[in-house]
Amino acid sequence: MGARKHIVAEKIKEARRNLYFAKLKGVPSSPRKMRYVVDMIRGMEVNRALGVLRFSKKQAAADVEKLLRSAIANWETKNNRKAENGELYVSKVFVDEGVTMKRMRPAPQGRGYRIRKRSNHVTLFVDAKTNDDK
Repeated sequence: MGARKHIVAEKIKEARRNLYFAKLKGVPSSPRKMRYVVDMIRGMEVNRALGVLRFSKKQAAADVEKLLRSAIANWETKNNRKAENGELYVSKVFVDEGVTMKRMRPAPQGRGYRIRKRSNHVTLFVDAKTNDDK
């Protein structure tokens, strides 16, 4: 690796040390369905978001709940302490489109209809509330 690339890579690593996130890749549901669930919890306090996801009837909510628990655990590991009640919130969350599997379904008169089985990638960031806002 060249010197400039090495310096840039080190800067990226340093910037990532202050971010607390979790990624979920290749979820077999459409991004549109996942965004509906993710929009419910964006900006919420973590414990409230877990409650919303726990009692949501959407199937995607179970995946997002597991992802949120993972992000909380990442925050706790990097800070070497447990998160206090009301300390963490969902700062950023977004859904990207993943690989689309293309399938064919038989149709009348020798035709075939295309089926697109979509998938998505979810990235969730958590952050601590600061007391500087007071």
